[in-house]
Amino acid sequence: MPLSTDEVELFERSRARLEAIAYRLLGSASDAEDAVQDTFLRWQAADRKHVETPQAWLTKVLTNLCLNQLTSARARRETYVGTWLPEPVLAGDRMLGPVDTVEQRESVSMAVLTLMERLSPNERAVYVLREAFGYPHNEIADILGVTESNCQQIYRRAKQHVAAGRARAEVDGAAARKIVEEFLAAATTGETQRLVELLTDDVTSIGDGGGKIPARTAPVVGALAVAKFLRGLFKPSDVKRDLVGGSPALHAATVNGGPAVVVVVDDRVVGVMTLKVTPEGVADIRSQVNPDKLERFTRHWSTSEHGEPLIQVW
Repeated sequence: MPLSTDEVELFERSRARLEAIAYRLLGSASDAEDAVQDTFLRWQAADRKHVETPQAWLTKVLTNLCLNQLTSARARRETYVGTWLPEPVLAGDRMLGPVDTVEQRESVSMAVLTLMERLSPNERAVYVLREAFGYPHNEIADILGVTESNCQQIYRRAKQHVAAGRARAEVDGAAARKIVEEFLAAATTGETQRLVELLTDDVTSIGDGGGKIPARTAPVVGALAVAKFLRGLFKPSDVKRDLVGGSPALHAATVNGGPAVVVVVDDRVVGVMTLKVTPEGVADIRSQVNPDKLERFTRHWSTSEHGEPLIQVW
C-alpha cells in the first residue's frame, strides 16, 4: 500500500531519533543510515492500519534490524584488518541525537562506543535505549521480547561493563580547542617532554586504517612511548604527503562530544584523532583514518563553520 503524505511525514519526523539510536547501537554512521532506510522500507510494506503506535513500531523494527546486524558484524570484525574503531561524528550532526544529559553525551563518546563492542547485542540495545533515550524497562522488554525483570538484569550488567569507560571530566568547546592547541603544539614542535606532561601515565593510542591506510595494529601504551609515537606521526615527510594526497591542515573540533584533531587535505577529511581528556591529562587517543568511515564526516565538515587551521604541516 503506497504511503500517504502524513505517513511519510511521520517517518521523516522520526528519522533523526532513529538514526541516533542506530548509530549508538552500531558504532557506524553509514550502517545506521542503512538501518534507518531498511526501517523505512518495512514501514512502507507494513499493514499500517493495524499499527497502533507508529513511533514504538518504528523503534522496535529498527532495534531488531540493528540486533541482526550486530550479530553479523561480530563475524565480520574477526576478519577486519587491524583494530576496529567506531566511526567519528562531528558536533552538530543529528546522528549524535540528544546530548542534554551526561549519560546521553557519554553514550556517543568514542570510549563508550568502543566499550559497547564488548556487550552482547541485547545488552547494547538495553543500555542505549535506557541510558540515552530514557525508554522504560517495560517498553524495552517488549522490543526485545524478554521479561521486564530480565531487561532490568541485562541493564545492570551492561552498565557495569560500560562504567569503566565513562569520562572523568566534561570539556566544553572552548576548553576542547585549548587542549587540542596545546597537544598539537607539543606534538608538532618536537617538545616530547611537554607532550609527556599532557598525557596520563597509562595513556593509550590506537588507530583504525581498515587495511586501506597504514595504522598501528597494536596500541601504544604509556606517556613516553605515546609521545615518541606522536612525534614521529607528525614529523613531515614526502611519503606522508603522497599517502594523504597533499599537505594537510590540522583543525581543532568537537567530535563525539570530546576534543579532536581533524586532518584535512583539499576539503577532504583524511583523519580524525579524538582525545579522551581527564583531570590527570589525555588518557586515550583514537585515530580514525579508514576512508570508508570518514565519508559522512567529510560531508558535514564541508558545510560546517570550522575556521582557519591551527597548523599547516608537512
